[in-house]
Amino acid sequence: MVMPQPNDRATEFTPLLVALLSVIAGLFGASSSCEAQTKRDPSRRMTTNSRLTLGTQPLRSASVRAGDFDSDGDLDLVVANGRHWPQQNFLYFNQNSARFNVARRLGEDLETSYACEPGDLDGDGDLDLVIGNDHAPTRVWLGDGTGHFAKHAILGDPTSLRGVTLADVNGDDFLDVILICRGRPNQVHLNDGRASFQTQISFGGERESTLGVAVADLNEDGWPDLILANRDQQPNAILFGIDGQRFSEPKRFGDQTQSSRAVVTADFNADGKADWAVGNLGDSNRVYLGDGKGGTIGEVPFGLPDGMTYGLAVADMNGDEMLDLVTCNVRQKGVVAINQNAAESFDMLAYGSDETSSYGLCVGDFDSDGDPDIAVANSDDVNRIYLNHSSARFVQ
Repeated sequence: MVMPQPNDRATEFTPLLVALLSVIAGLFGASSSCEAQTKRDPSRRMTTNSRLTLGTQPLRSASVRAGDFDSDGDLDLVVANGRHWPQQNFLYFNQNSARFNVARRLGEDLETSYACEPGDLDGDGDLDLVIGNDHAPTRVWLGDGTGHFAKHAILGDPTSLRGVTLADVNGDDFLDVILICRGRPNQVHLNDGRASFQTQISFGGERESTLGVAVADLNEDGWPDLILANRDQQPNAILFGIDGQRFSEPKRFGDQTQSSRAVVTADFNADGKADWAVGNLGDSNRVYLGDGKGGTIGEVPFGLPDGMTYGLAVADMNGDEMLDLVTCNVRQKGVVAINQNAAESFDMLAYGSDETSSYGLCVGDFDSDGDPDIAVANSDDVNRIYLNHSSARFVQ
């Protein structure tokens, strides 16, 4: 829509017309002053429709991640499908305004995929992929920057994989690969910068049910630490990095009988120290406020009191320069938890359906309007995009 340009007749506009033009400008993003006002508005609503899906086929999707795979300036998506049953993994290419109208198979094989993570593993400036499979080979795919990927390395032996985390574990500025294995030792595969993974480190025990790992320097000693979210009523734990290849004995945190599935790290109270958030099963989620020494100065609940949170993501969802949290849940609506007063509390905005089983999500500005949107991976339902708009009431 083309907006009227200011001219010498502007003084003749009635107050009603001026108000109407302000509303229209705000809706279409034509006025920088209106955009700034929108970003100060803490209210949000997440919308979807029949066109905001990743195809029409229900799959057993477990993970979705965003990245500009074809180098055209907008965010595309990769989805890991199957979980315990072989299915096809897909790439979805954003054509404009969150219209993912081109899909491409990732490889020829159907796989039992639980996780997908993009990152530049070979240092060529293009995004590569790690696809994590349950009791099948976990593989690195190298991207060429045009949306095509070639098979590369296999990581370790097939195991009970449930997640993949990419992070620089040993401080050499290369992305390493953490494989998260339920009921088996977890693995770290160290990257030499060329997507070669010759060194493997294990952590966790034979019976440890780790479902999520986040990486941050919690005690500010210069070495990355691992934050573990454990299921099956096993205590969550922190493993402090010692020299890039060794970790301390587990330091337990939180409720010792909680079952957790997801963990992320960020500075939620803006004090310059790393915090972390854990998604729980059958309980409210928790933000743990770090003290910079490996301990906490407090914890803050968020989400549903009986939540079944399978996925967590971090973004400034309302433009107030405070980091918020987004959850996806099984048989419950998802929640956007809006950070209030530097993590003193979180307001809740529900989105989605309480009839879907959502295993994973990611956030990104898919429609290029300046606000983070949500992509959700559903099991036995279509995967869906939720666009972020202003003006809504928070729900308790």
